[in-house]
Amino acid sequence: MNVIDTLLKRNKTFAATDFNAALNIVPSMKTMIIGCVDSRVDPADILGLQPGEAVVIRNVGGRIEPSTLHIMSILGTVTKASGGVPGTGWNLIVLHHTDCGIKPCLTHAPGLLAKYFDVPPNELDKLAINDPYASVRIDVAALKANPQLPGDFLVTGLVYDVDTGKVQTVVPSAPLRP
Repeated sequence: MNVIDTLLKRNKTFAATDFNAALNIVPSMKTMIIGCVDSRVDPADILGLQPGEAVVIRNVGGRIEPSTLHIMSILGTVTKASGGVPGTGWNLIVLHHTDCGIKPCLTHAPGLLAKYFDVPPNELDKLAINDPYASVRIDVAALKANPQLPGDFLVTGLVYDVDTGKVQTVVPSAPLRP
């Protein structure tokens, strides 16, 4: 059986046993998680999410960069159009992880990485790419500094350890702005 056949077989099982057509487009936990595309770090798995509970945005490094902010803006519009009100009671979670595959880009493709973050190559060090604990603080600070986001969102910074499977709170939940 090839990969596509395996996936289609799994989908048949999902459609027959777990599918729920009544899910709302607005996540039931009023939560948005920004995480890395690394296949070891699926927020649904490591945080035990069920379908419909959270919106998950995954990108290289799980970082807050220009396209992430653009996606968040679009999702805010979708939420409003669907009857939701982004803001009070909503959670933004920035989820970074240890042993991130983005680190080799610092050596092998710094120009590509600088373009991704929309910064000059000599400013890559400021993004703490080699340190997920520092980078999650940097990204939470970037969200807090963004006036486009509702100030009453609660933002939290987490780091997942790929060696232990445990998540550590690095930036405790707090409103984006007082």
